[in-house]
Amino acid sequence: MVNWYTADPHFGPENIIKFCKRPFHSTAHMGKVLLGNLQACVGDDDDLWILGDLVVGPRAKSRHFLHSLFGLLPNRRRHLVTGNHDKELVLSLPWDTVTPLAEVRDGPKNQNYTLCHYPMLTWNHVRRDALMMFCHVHDNWPGYRNCVNVGVDLWGFKPALFEDIAARGAVLPARPHWAAVEPS
Repeated sequence: MVNWYTADPHFGPENIIKFCKRPFHSTAHMGKVLLGNLQACVGDDDDLWILGDLVVGPRAKSRHFLHSLFGLLPNRRRHLVTGNHDKELVLSLPWDTVTPLAEVRDGPKNQNYTLCHYPMLTWNHVRRDALMMFCHVHDNWPGYRNCVNVGVDLWGFKPALFEDIAARGAVLPARPHWAAVEPS
């Protein structure tokens, strides 16, 4: 069993393709690639963590579309860390958990890591190397060394494993105001 992390798929709206310069010719094409990548990566015994904004636009109000989409998401354990576009019908899907913030045990240290749709300035266990995963900003900002954007726009439209997220964080710059926020 492993945890897979992804965010901001924005199934549904055409404008996300233009807004984020996504390489798709239609929302159907985008949906097919996003779902195909999820299904190719996430195994039956894995956990899938979506850090917000599953569906946006008119399709977010279609119970039929939402249930069909949810049925195509891989695995038995699906978790939603809510984003600003996740409305009542998305929240009512049969997720294993729905929360605005989560702490998940993962990685070689098996310690808690923080998941939130929005980037945070500080979080629990940050001084013990606890990584924070976020999205919301799409491809506008990859994050900092200990705070990494896991949105689809920065991960080749695929979910990511903790090891890959930590490796990306290791090459990102340190937060310039870190000492002021979390003094030693």
